[in-house]
Amino acid sequence: MLRSKTLVLWGLLVCTASVLVNLGGCGGAGSQQIPVPANKIKHVVIIFQENRTPDNLFQGLPNADIATSGMNSQGQTIPLAPMTMAVNYDLSHSHGSFKAMYDGGKMDGADQIPITCESQNPPCPPANPQFGYVNASEVAPYMQLAEQYTFADRMFQTNQGPSFPAHQFIIAGTSAPTATSNLFASENTVEPGQDPAPAGCSAPQDVTVRLIDPSGDESQTTYPCFEHPTLMDSLDAKSVSWRYYAPSSGSIWTAPNAIQHLRSGQDWNNVVLDPKQVLKDIANGKLQDVSWVIPAAAYSDHAGSTDGSGPSWVASVVNAIGASPYWADTAILISWDDWGGWYDHVAPKIYNSYEYGFRVPLIVVSPYAKPAYVSHVTHDFGSILKFIETTWGLASVGYADDRADDLSDCFDFNQTPLTFTPISAPLDANFFLNDTRPMGDPDDD
Repeated sequence: MLRSKTLVLWGLLVCTASVLVNLGGCGGAGSQQIPVPANKIKHVVIIFQENRTPDNLFQGLPNADIATSGMNSQGQTIPLAPMTMAVNYDLSHSHGSFKAMYDGGKMDGADQIPITCESQNPPCPPANPQFGYVNASEVAPYMQLAEQYTFADRMFQTNQGPSFPAHQFIIAGTSAPTATSNLFASENTVEPGQDPAPAGCSAPQDVTVRLIDPSGDESQTTYPCFEHPTLMDSLDAKSVSWRYYAPSSGSIWTAPNAIQHLRSGQDWNNVVLDPKQVLKDIANGKLQDVSWVIPAAAYSDHAGSTDGSGPSWVASVVNAIGASPYWADTAILISWDDWGGWYDHVAPKIYNSYEYGFRVPLIVVSPYAKPAYVSHVTHDFGSILKFIETTWGLASVGYADDRADDLSDCFDFNQTPLTFTPISAPLDANFFLNDTRPMGDPDDD
């Protein structure tokens, strides 16, 4: 994964040349063409929800690989049962829980994943809580988006663990503490007496995060303030504007806070501590070239934290873009940061002691997204970075993006641009803009 300065320079020349022709080198095994002719895409919006799998969230989606049952550790077939989005429990999604569910590729250990009950009303946990899918009526906006545009059923979380490292991967393709390290931050942060713990370079000095080495050992820890290149640096170098919307400054979700030069430099001005501001920026013509949109707890989809309004939240952002001039040249990439402990039946390819993790959903929304299309090409968080790099002719950061595909199969830039159809949802943008509740971060154990 490490790249010398010579290789980075070589990669810059080759990847820049690939703006004209890409035969798979910089784009990874799944890349066949450069997906972005000049001026077709000028804005990319990454909406990063929480803790779901395709089997859990998209039951019944036509043409997608979605299971209706799964195997447990006793060899029993467990039907996936309907459930509500807002539940009174959370499922562990630590690296240890990944290993338990993966079980050497047999994908039969979901019942070994621990459950944390928030209350006993209703009685908690229910039977086979890991084997559930959200009622179709509650995720109707997601289903409408997936059916109208492109849904990827081979999108994998790059890392085998929870939110803190996942959010590092979505801005840099790695959770390594330094550019020369062969370690990954593998879990959420920990602070004595605090749950959840703060994270990043603003965290108290007694906060630590576990590191995993190439053998899979997680005995080392470090302070969660890292220093290495990120996609933001590549964007800055090309004068491509960006903004990162998040609910608070020091949570495991606020990825730039864990990169020293982003936290302490001018780039911190691009971090907006209010997810709802993205709706105002769209309306006021202030959408940046690249935007990361991180939700507040209530509309995050995170078990034990969400009130079920996540699908409406996502629909409100998409509808705002769809009703604006931005629709003509925007790609909206909707994904989830980790699997959340829910059952999924597709075993990931294993690259090393921490990559890949389980499937997460991906919906690609754009006037150039293939309509009613299900992508079966392997993607991961690195693919999102690679798509942005390809769009603006940027060199690879040199981590997960280096081997990833560039989402080429999700777009058709020769098609007549799709006319936007509003996404139906129970709650609209006005609900979120006028919501005065504390935004909060989920209790991401």
